[in-house]
Amino acid sequence: MIVLGIESSCDETAAAVVRNGCEVLASVVASQVAVHHPYGGVVPELASRKHIEAIVPVVDQAIAESGIPAKKIDGVAVTQGPGLIGSLLVGFSFAKGFAFGHGIPWVGVDHLEGHINSVFLEADPPAFPFVALLVSGGHTSIYHVTSHRDFHPMGQTRDDAAGEAYDKVAKMLGLGYPGGVVIDRLAAQGDPTKVVFTRPYLDKAEFDFSFSGIKSAVMRHLQLHPDPSPGDQADIAAGFQAAVVDVLTFKIIHAAKAKGCAHLAVVGGVAANRGLREAVTRDAAADGIRVHIPSIELCGDNAAMVAAVGYHRLATGERAGLDDDVYSRVKFRPRG
Repeated sequence: MIVLGIESSCDETAAAVVRNGCEVLASVVASQVAVHHPYGGVVPELASRKHIEAIVPVVDQAIAESGIPAKKIDGVAVTQGPGLIGSLLVGFSFAKGFAFGHGIPWVGVDHLEGHINSVFLEADPPAFPFVALLVSGGHTSIYHVTSHRDFHPMGQTRDDAAGEAYDKVAKMLGLGYPGGVVIDRLAAQGDPTKVVFTRPYLDKAEFDFSFSGIKSAVMRHLQLHPDPSPGDQADIAAGFQAAVVDVLTFKIIHAAKAKGCAHLAVVGGVAANRGLREAVTRDAAADGIRVHIPSIELCGDNAAMVAAVGYHRLATGERAGLDDDVYSRVKFRPRG
């Protein structure tokens, strides 16, 4: 089955063509980083306008690169939520029109479900059951995954998501937006023992997260040590990243042990973080747990992961209707 995936939940316009839920024939992402960089974050109105400009060229490019004619596409999968309503509506409306015009079925996909299924686009996917750490700018959660469509929440952030904390700390340091990449790069140049932040484990026996405290700790440090030099900035970034990575790594490995899983996955935008990838892989190996992390291009928002989920929904006969609508808040709940 050939599925066209469309993603427009935030500030990337993406389209992909995927065969049988696992073979990526083409994946195109149009980024808006340059548009939002001067504002230090995503401006919803600007994001919506840029999606309108990009959606047709991006879909056309994905179809052309796939080598599959539009008339040979079997179905469409599109992100339905959560996300920015204006942004979601652009992709969702286009998907409806494309499917209706070509007389093919279509389905809406939860963005978080897409991220979890992104590991199945790699050559060595995890075996069921496994635990997944979904960590991004808007979400930090752990799930027990028992099938492509059955996910059981184990824990989530009580306040800031990890990626959100990265962006806010980067802004405090005057490093610009987006903050995750620049802090990861800067942390590699610093010494994490120079500026040590308390690890916010909360209850080590449980799986919830909290990153607002460490964000506040960085702010207090900067109030006491204003105008840090480039070297000091690197040490602060290294100390901050070490604290966040230690907590994320401990919690996901603890979850795997608690569920008796031999496999774990780390997905979402923050899964591209070098420090996190290295720490989880190293520490999990010591416990005999196999780690699955998507390639960098599949960690961020993309349409290939949406098409992967869409394949499993379409294959079971699921269909969306023209009166279906998008949603902004998390609706992701276990089916089982």
